[in-house]
Amino acid sequence: MKKPRIFGMSFGSVYPLYIQKAEKKGRTKAEVDAIIFWLTGYDEAGLQQVLDQKVDFETFFKEAPAMNPNVSLIGVICGYRVEEIEDPLMQQIRYLDKLIDELAKGKAMEKILRQN
Repeated sequence: MKKPRIFGMSFGSVYPLYIQKAEKKGRTKAEVDAIIFWLTGYDEAGLQQVLDQKVDFETFFKEAPAMNPNVSLIGVICGYRVEEIEDPLMQQIRYLDKLIDELAKGKAMEKILRQN
């Protein structure tokens, strides 16, 4: 079976779109970064390295220091229950999309990061 195109796309080519989506709604790059750090365990230096090396999504998630165990609290993404998405990489990409969407919709960071 052919891999979805997103798997081979450079994370760095989509990252500015995440920032743009957030900033259009009055949110910040720092908040986008905080979501990425929370979800994947990357820090500033690690994220910058990913961007500099033009790492694809598959490698970005495969080499993530530590996926947050609270991702299971995210629930429904694009009308699908997360646990119903069969491909683990697609699940991770959808987690990130969902968190960025929540940010753009004005949700509080504590709720986005499932802290209460």
